[in-house]
Amino acid sequence: MTAEQTGLRIQEALDRLDGIDGPGGAGAAQQAGEQLVRDLMDFYHEGLTRIVTALPGPALTALLDDPAVAALLVLHELHPEDTTARIHRALAALPEPVELTGFDPATGTARLRRVRAGCGCSEEDVEAALACHAPEVAATVFERAPQLLQIATRPDTPAEAAR
Repeated sequence: MTAEQTGLRIQEALDRLDGIDGPGGAGAAQQAGEQLVRDLMDFYHEGLTRIVTALPGPALTALLDDPAVAALLVLHELHPEDTTARIHRALAALPEPVELTGFDPATGTARLRRVRAGCGCSEEDVEAALACHAPEVAATVFERAPQLLQIATRPDTPAEAAR
């Protein structure tokens, strides 16, 4: 579809929306609005496909770190990386290291572990990064790092201290 054809279809949808009022108009307005969104999505998909295929590999790779570009490519199913790679990319962008320990595509659950105790990024920060790069992640589960047992000498008893 050309830009002119898309423009005409959008104008037609807007005209239908503008002319709808009174009882029963809401259903027609919803249908016209949904068609408008479909037409815009198709137009953007076609344009983005042309851009992605025309870009040299290194230029596209450099753009994948941009949250807006990554989200558009995922939305239009044009992102060159699989879900796991995109999860790793999102986690790498965080200020503190968080590790992916597993991802279940059936439930959309990502199992994560903080690499260092006292990580400065919140679960909301992690979820926001994932939402942009890997919207397939529907839930996150943070695993607790194993607690280290510290072995030390026992404190002196009063009898030992007197010696």
